[in-house]
Amino acid sequence: MKYKIFGQTGLRVSELCLGTMTFGEEWGTGNNKQESRKVFDAFIEQGGNFFDTANRYTEGTSEKWLGEFVGSDRDQYIIATKYSLFDDSEDLNAAGNSRKNAMRSVEGSLKRLNTDYIDILWVHAWDFTTAPEIVMRTLNDLISSGKVHYIGISDAPAWILTRCNSLAQQYGLNAFTALQTEYSLIERTAESELLAAANYFNMAVTAWSPLGAGLLTGKYLKKETGRLSEKSVKMNDRNLNIAREVVKIADQTGSTPPQVALAWIMKQNQQYFPIIGARNKAQLTDNLGAVDVMLNDADWEILNELSAFEQPFPHNFLNREATKKNLLGHRHEELEL
Repeated sequence: MKYKIFGQTGLRVSELCLGTMTFGEEWGTGNNKQESRKVFDAFIEQGGNFFDTANRYTEGTSEKWLGEFVGSDRDQYIIATKYSLFDDSEDLNAAGNSRKNAMRSVEGSLKRLNTDYIDILWVHAWDFTTAPEIVMRTLNDLISSGKVHYIGISDAPAWILTRCNSLAQQYGLNAFTALQTEYSLIERTAESELLAAANYFNMAVTAWSPLGAGLLTGKYLKKETGRLSEKSVKMNDRNLNIAREVVKIADQTGSTPPQVALAWIMKQNQQYFPIIGARNKAQLTDNLGAVDVMLNDADWEILNELSAFEQPFPHNFLNREATKKNLLGHRHEELEL
């Protein structure tokens, strides 16, 4: 694997991030400890050094096992974890974006990970009950304490991201340096606002569900079973047609569908880092092969066109030819924008 600078952080991270939500069997979709270790070892053997977990994943087992696997080599790896989701169903304040929960949750993560610091702490999701000012002051204090190095935001509206980073700039606080969002060939709507905001602030982006919950592997085209049921909103003609094209390109290039889907994300922007997960070493090895897939411009454009989505207002209005003429003049096509 190659390494990239992660946004403006200065961190050197592998171009693929290993998601560890499959470390642990508590949720019925993960691995036992032995298989999880094999996945971890296979990732670092190929140069991987970037891991994503959360306080909530597999009821804490994900963080605990990741900490054990990293062991005394802690400083060699970049570990990102999250707070916001509940980890104590009996405690009303053991959830959300509040200062109380952030401090409590980070202490729990540090213990489970058996580390003194977290490289990147994500706000897992926006709760709409905590003021942005409080969130940013709290995260700044965690950085000042040395327990957290950088902060990121996940699963939040673009206006929240913009508000928070503007507050940080105004008051001299640490800003969000990265965005985590769902992003794949079948889910590109983040491009309208979220990715545009991230690009404006020079943020790195980690993409979760880059294989569309498995749909882009092509297995549902073969009537295989998986996480998605036939009633899933993702199981529609548009998405299945995209999956067919991914399979076609994979066959033509001697690669696999997951590799093509991941390569498409990395070609979209050098600061987009897919989060890959695996139930076993074979799956992981296949996904890691994406770093060697070079999509040609023709295949890339076909995938872009096939996966294009209807832009919401005001983008659909502002992109109309008539609107451009009114805004930029009838000779707007001559402008270098």
